[in-house]
Amino acid sequence: MASDSPHNGSLVVQPVGRKKPYAVPLYRVTLVRERVQRTEPDLPVQTSVGAASLLRPCFEGLDREQFVVCGLDAKHGIIGVNVVSIGSLTMSLVHPREVFKPLILMNACACLCAHNHPSGDITPSPEDRALTSRLRSAGELLGITLLDHLILTEERMYSFADHEWP
Repeated sequence: MASDSPHNGSLVVQPVGRKKPYAVPLYRVTLVRERVQRTEPDLPVQTSVGAASLLRPCFEGLDREQFVVCGLDAKHGIIGVNVVSIGSLTMSLVHPREVFKPLILMNACACLCAHNHPSGDITPSPEDRALTSRLRSAGELLGITLLDHLILTEERMYSFADHEWP
């Protein structure tokens, strides 16, 4: 049995039996907009080239890998972009839960993922392919479609959607 405890921001739980009640902390998660990146108003993302031009500025001047996710509405209009991970020169650790958390908070229907390769080589690694497969599966489960995963350099791009998914 549980009851609200307004005085300390926790939920008091009364276990069955002779055990003493204990408090469980309550949490509230919010999404905060930090800044606005100017794009064409309500312009839907329709191609991998369009997605790359939208997301490439997120990686300008970086000397290490960074992974971002872009949340899209039902018409593929941009809701927001979130930096999921900042890694090293050769890798960035990414877990699907960290990718989809901001998407759920922004009520996204679809998403684009992108990361950079500071080396300039756009060839996907086996880890890139495995992550893309996991993100597609997680997106299907959550009802948030992964439209593409891009690997970007200053001048080139690789689109998993354009090159048949892993």
